[in-house]
Amino acid sequence: MALGTKSIWLRRYAGPAPPRLRLLCLPHAGGSAGFFHSWGHAFGDDVEVLAVRYPGRQERIAEEPFTRVEDVADALADELSPYLDVPLAVFGHSMGASIGYELALRLQARHHTAPALLMVSCRKPPHLLTPRTAALADEGALIAEVGRLGGTDAALLADPDLRELVLPAIRADFTAVARYTARPGLPLDCPVTGYVGASDPDIRADEVAAWAGLAPRGFDLKVLPGGHFYLVDQRAALVADIRARLAPQW
Repeated sequence: MALGTKSIWLRRYAGPAPPRLRLLCLPHAGGSAGFFHSWGHAFGDDVEVLAVRYPGRQERIAEEPFTRVEDVADALADELSPYLDVPLAVFGHSMGASIGYELALRLQARHHTAPALLMVSCRKPPHLLTPRTAALADEGALIAEVGRLGGTDAALLADPDLRELVLPAIRADFTAVARYTARPGLPLDCPVTGYVGASDPDIRADEVAAWAGLAPRGFDLKVLPGGHFYLVDQRAALVADIRARLAPQW
């Protein structure tokens, strides 16, 4: 696929000139590319943002959503082939962090390249995962779990008409998270940065810090105020931190 061809997987925020680097943004379970819209031109004219469009929502609402993290990573590894002409940094929040990790492994294996930087937000490394399955018991449990975690998806589920549209994708994503059980972690050929909200109800800073064991090329941890969706209220601080990490150094 040539760069001039529109990708169903990627929403591009192209700058006025060819990019020095691309930043791939992977949404959380139930999330969409629109979650990262405000990031589109936040990192300078030389950083092109690519927000991932999972099937089953927004422009892809008619498509069947995926129910395995590995399948999403497989599809993205192929889709990204034309975009690897410049360094690629990856940011994944929650479920998106696991997809980012699996994607990094596939980029290494298939394209003999690694992300310039993998940023994992509010997610344990693969060998420490303890997936929650209670939310899949019934519709009420799933809605309650989304509400507990907070974020914009909870508001969508409060509207009965919107709920019917968005619930299938949310259920599929939570199924994917539940199926992505603990497995031995494979080391990455790139530096890793972990992010977490100081009051996240499900994950502690020391659990995110365990990604260091899979990052022989370097690991850093950033803790910001807030819960599981700290990146909404702390957008300015998070964007500033990422922008500094993406400053020219390659």
